[in-house]
Amino acid sequence: MLINFLPVKAESRDTIKMLHEKMNAARPFWISLGIAATGLGLVGIALPLLPTTPFLLLAAFAFARSSPRLHGWLLSHPQFGPLIEDWRRHGAVSRRAKLLAILTMSAALLLTWAAGYSLAVLAVQAAVLCGVAAFLLTRPEGPRMS
Repeated sequence: MLINFLPVKAESRDTIKMLHEKMNAARPFWISLGIAATGLGLVGIALPLLPTTPFLLLAAFAFARSSPRLHGWLLSHPQFGPLIEDWRRHGAVSRRAKLLAILTMSAALLLTWAAGYSLAVLAVQAAVLCGVAAFLLTRPEGPRMS
């Protein structure tokens, strides 16, 4: 067992062993949370009121605590990996992601209006979407590729 080879005092070794056992006990929770968050992130691609990036960030957080394989898959994914890395390194959202989000939110608001929903529903939806848009637009775009 790796714990026995650590250059630490016996009391510390016991603490590390206890933490390792706790992490193993929580592993199913973190994996389940990561899978659920990834699923919601995928659904969020099509549904404008369900944000994709926060769920992917949550999935990366959960997989980092439970599965190096799933964490690696998420970070190396061609679409999701760059979103997560930009956020982790710079708190950034790419210009393309911002544009797609704003266009999708606008389309959702127009569809709600075309479907004949009440003014109250439109007002609440518009307020929420404006808040999300304001948050997105105030995020940096990340480093420029040259």
